[in-house]
Amino acid sequence: MTEEIQIGNRTIKSTELIPLLASYQMLPQLLRELIIDEAIATIECTPEEVVQAKQQFYAEKQFTSEADVSAWMAHHGLSTHQLDAVTVRKLKIEKFKQATWGNKLESHFFQHKGKLDKVIYSLLRTQDAGIAQELYFRIQAKEQSFADLARQYSLGPEAQTGGLVGPIELNALHPAMAQMLSSTQPHQVVPPTRIAEWFVIVQLEKSIPAQLDEAMKVRLLNELFETWLQEQQKQIREVSQQSQNSE
Repeated sequence: MTEEIQIGNRTIKSTELIPLLASYQMLPQLLRELIIDEAIATIECTPEEVVQAKQQFYAEKQFTSEADVSAWMAHHGLSTHQLDAVTVRKLKIEKFKQATWGNKLESHFFQHKGKLDKVIYSLLRTQDAGIAQELYFRIQAKEQSFADLARQYSLGPEAQTGGLVGPIELNALHPAMAQMLSSTQPHQVVPPTRIAEWFVIVQLEKSIPAQLDEAMKVRLLNELFETWLQEQQKQIREVSQQSQNSE
């Protein structure tokens, strides 16, 4: 017997679902969720954790009555058993992250700390090498402040802040800019340097070392999880492609 879904005047057979998911570009999301489900299949939760997860889920959805729950289930086409799975899924994912990478966070943090450190710096950029050199000499001679010259001559949005940028992580910057700032002492003005189409003058104002606090741990866990997920998806696509090529 073929299962069907009635949507308005259209009847969709189960055999049509995969082509429809592909046409709506939803297969990658389905693959992602299936990979997660397989990963968390063996993760166990205590009865207390299940109750707490359910309460948190209901709070997030702003359910105030059983009628709200029933309406939400009907809207998403979920059974009671499926709803139970949904309410603990987030918890299981977090427990999976912790079990897989929790004891690796410290080494991962220190391995990447140089890119996670933040900086506050002043920036002045122009596309004219001669102007850049002239402005650098004015700053060095203290004829005008960096901020005043940035407001007057810088061609980027930093002109609105007197050249001040940040705090911003080094890994969010152009590699050449990140390298320049990480090897510069506070308040040192770096001579005009070519980065892409710009000639930039940079002054490091402050370095803010990254800390392995709770917020950073959560972030790193999420990043490691996403990197793992993307690798899993890539491997599955490669195997599928090889299988199609061999047919």
